[in-house]
Amino acid sequence: MQQEAAIREPLILGNKSYKDITDDVVGPIQGAAPLGWKVMITISSMVAFYGVGCILYLIGTGIGVWGLNKTVGWAWDITNFVWWVGIGHAGTLISAVLLLFRQKWRMAINRSAEAMTIFAVIMAAVFPGIHMGRIWVSYWVLPLPNQFGSLWVNFNSPLLWDVFAISTYFSVSLVFWYIGLIPDFATIRDRMTKPLQKKIYSILSFGWSGRAKNWTRFEEVSLVLAGIATPLVFSVHSIVSMDFATSVIPGWHTTIFPPYFVSGAVFSGFAMVQTLLLIMRKAMHLENYIHTKHVEYMNIVIIVTGSIVGVAYLTELFISWYSGVEYESYAFINRFSGPYSLSYWAMMTCNVISPQLFWIKKIRRSLVATFILSIVVNIGMWFERYVIILTSLHRDYVPSSWSEFNATSIDVGIFIGTLGIFFTLFLLFARFFPVLALNELKTILKSSGEEQKRLQADAKSNTNA
Repeated sequence: MQQEAAIREPLILGNKSYKDITDDVVGPIQGAAPLGWKVMITISSMVAFYGVGCILYLIGTGIGVWGLNKTVGWAWDITNFVWWVGIGHAGTLISAVLLLFRQKWRMAINRSAEAMTIFAVIMAAVFPGIHMGRIWVSYWVLPLPNQFGSLWVNFNSPLLWDVFAISTYFSVSLVFWYIGLIPDFATIRDRMTKPLQKKIYSILSFGWSGRAKNWTRFEEVSLVLAGIATPLVFSVHSIVSMDFATSVIPGWHTTIFPPYFVSGAVFSGFAMVQTLLLIMRKAMHLENYIHTKHVEYMNIVIIVTGSIVGVAYLTELFISWYSGVEYESYAFINRFSGPYSLSYWAMMTCNVISPQLFWIKKIRRSLVATFILSIVVNIGMWFERYVIILTSLHRDYVPSSWSEFNATSIDVGIFIGTLGIFFTLFLLFARFFPVLALNELKTILKSSGEEQKRLQADAKSNTNA
């Protein structure tokens, strides 16, 4: 007996036409800003200004205003750096990897995810810069001829590998993002009536005419960039993990870090995509394009990567015991029972237990539950980086060097400030750029629109009858 596949849920709801898609996406850019957008950008801008003030105070005073000491030389600053780099992972994964696998559901979310990547990497770059203390001599880290004789950057250092990996990742992601925007900028250009706006979008669209040759080159370049970006998804956070894994400090010196960090980055990145898209969906009235099916697909990725992270946690605990190295065993015993045990158990609860709720279909398809759990996951992933960094440092090999770390108001202020800057940049993007890839959405309207799915269902029922 031949079994027929079930008809999939539509990816575009409502009986949308090509014009409707353009109106829905370009309308918020042409018209006045919604009240919700004004409220959100006012709040985020105030938080951003506070963060900038904290950064300027830090640069003017010195990094002594952080809670660091002789034993704990890394804390909130590197925690925030790794956390932001991790968040920047989902954009390239959604854009590049899912493009190569021809996944249609990515088309409603890839544009916002790519923008999130760009802004998250910018936020990550802030922390190594201000960690230098004297940021005005940051050019010393570049491999440039200089008057200091043999003073050159150390190419054996994973910190320098970070510079190359993250700058490459940022460059490719930026080009990939901008190339995808060109056809949409041309659509906005053609709809603008004010001369200045028309001129700006005309420049941004690079003279796009929509001819077959333009589209052929667009497809070719997109595939080439996707092929380049895919290895970067795995390499960037692997190299960040080597900041720790190439050391000899108990709790860091482990070969599991690269795959563990990569899966954790995708995990936190998808959670942040969920948070942002659910807000944008409501504020920009995009319920027909970002709905339960998109949320469900992303939650499935969160289940998989969250489970990998959970296995990595348990593997670390097992290996610390099985190795027979007392320093390694103590590092992990100290994590779950020492002064920072609350952070450890918060990490385990948020990252291992909470994603398993998505096995329940009702929760997996619930927008409210997804929004709450996406925030919980990102809190958990911040605690993960905090636990890895702090608990391995504050208990040195020499007990007389043991110390505690207490965050100062500047530590907290800079982190909160980067959140404000990030959301301000994202809201500005949502106001002046298309938050959905409208020309890509049009390509799936005939195959994944609600009307088309209804016709398929009718045809199937008639055939069975």
